[in-house]
Amino acid sequence: MTPSPLLFLLLLGLVGAQAPVDLRTAAAMAAGLCKTRPTDIVFIIDSSRSVRPSEFEQVKVFLAKVIEGLDVGPNATRVGVVNYASRVKNEVSLKTHRTKAGLIKAVTKIEPLSTGTMTGLAIQFALNVAFSEGEGARVKSPDISKVAIIVTDGRPQDNIKEVAQRARDAGIEIFAIGVGRVDMSTLKQMASDPLDDHVDYVESYSVIEKLTKKFQEAFCVSDLCATGDHDCAQVCISSPGSYKCACKDGFTLMDDGRSCSACSNSATDVVFLIDGSKSVRPENFELVKKWINQIVDKLDVSESKAHVGLVQYSSSVRQEFPLGRYNNKKDLKDAVKKMAYMERGTMTGQALRYLSDNSFGPGQGARPGVTKVGIVFTDGRSQDYIGDAAKKAKENGFKMYAVGVGNAVEDELKEIASEPTGEHYFYTADFKAMTQIAKKLQINICQGEIRENRDKNLNLAQHY
Repeated sequence: MTPSPLLFLLLLGLVGAQAPVDLRTAAAMAAGLCKTRPTDIVFIIDSSRSVRPSEFEQVKVFLAKVIEGLDVGPNATRVGVVNYASRVKNEVSLKTHRTKAGLIKAVTKIEPLSTGTMTGLAIQFALNVAFSEGEGARVKSPDISKVAIIVTDGRPQDNIKEVAQRARDAGIEIFAIGVGRVDMSTLKQMASDPLDDHVDYVESYSVIEKLTKKFQEAFCVSDLCATGDHDCAQVCISSPGSYKCACKDGFTLMDDGRSCSACSNSATDVVFLIDGSKSVRPENFELVKKWINQIVDKLDVSESKAHVGLVQYSSSVRQEFPLGRYNNKKDLKDAVKKMAYMERGTMTGQALRYLSDNSFGPGQGARPGVTKVGIVFTDGRSQDYIGDAAKKAKENGFKMYAVGVGNAVEDELKEIASEPTGEHYFYTADFKAMTQIAKKLQINICQGEIRENRDKNLNLAQHY
């Protein structure tokens, strides 16, 4: 079967639109993840004699592409189409088609009326008929949106100001699209406020499809849980355009509204060991500092709970501040922002020895009997041997997380990380993706771990 010209144009437009659709919206649409709040949409399309047949086909392509992005169904989006010139024809009722395929097929069959331009008559028809319950519109409710999208290329031959006002007063949100030599003042008389959001103009019908993006974004609310655009540690519960986090059975949602814990909110000593070598580069080092503060945001920083220290290394090691110096998030995050970039080499082994021998000692603010957590960040291969130092840190009872970016070596990250390594090491090729690691890295300390590590920590204190 030979495809119709409209179907060919539709397929061509979906593959190569002149105005690229927002990637997240496009991805959501492709995956079937678009949701719309219950909406009754009526397209009011001008098919007067000034609209040539080929141009009218382009209008239908535009309608079909917008419909393609909708969550069509009896309880979601219902679509109607009103065709007008000197007379008005109800081409598609809100009650007629409940599937995208049926709607698009109906749109392909619409023929132009090719007479005058009675736009006011068309709006009155939509108000009285197209948006009536008899034609499938739902009862007026704060939960049901009513939307009219008017496409016209000329000056109305009748009055539109008063009838458009009546339609808006009835709760219909009006978008006005003008083409070519359209009278802009009449568009503004028809459209809802704010006009910047509800009035659009294109030079010709050949480029009307560039407005597809606007209406896809207007009516497509992504399921943020399904698209992964959330930072919930365990369970994401979707709502239109938003979400909330929850936890699996046996876990408790933490105060940050994202993290989950089956453990007590116990005292913890956390030390960041940060690679400041020259390969990181200044702009990425700023991203690393933001990443540290993302993790700090998830900790219960206080005198009695989480204490945080910061060490930077390159060819040498520099303590930025010890554990317990800052006992509130604001001061702590400000101190992280002030950290100056060292540059030079990547002596990760030396830095790990410093962590084991110094950072968690009582002289550096560490508390006896408190679980010790080390978070190591690097962007490259170590220039010295890390094996012995990594082993010693874990033998001392430290819970070790390893995070690598760019040229970091995953075998080295795994050697640094505590067991199970899959939960304690992270890698990404791009510094800009570090925010995703911050979302995934969960520092949950259980009482069992505290009891298990207490003797090691006390022995370590005696060593110092």
